[in-house]
Amino acid sequence: MSTISRDEVAHLAGLARLAVSEEELEKFSGQLDVILDAVARVGEVAADEIPPTSHAVPVTNVFRNDEVREGLSREQALRSAPATEENRFRVPRILNEEA
Repeated sequence: MSTISRDEVAHLAGLARLAVSEEELEKFSGQLDVILDAVARVGEVAADEIPPTSHAVPVTNVFRNDEVREGLSREQALRSAPATEENRFRVPRILNEEA
């Protein structure tokens, strides 16, 4: 017996703005039932002595430490720019506004 009705699948499809055919409504109803059953079985297996985790294996941060380092000077940065104006990068105007 299906726990997800065709009407519920149609409602969900409408919320997601998906166009589905009559055949797809039947097919998706059965598929959603399988998914809900699988989720329910996972809930049955979970034991109180097993802590919830976000990863199956331990995860270690692989990022380097933040260190303050010398950056480019204004002149060095502007030297590579295709266009500059008043010691700033010059970029094409994208809005029709007065400067």
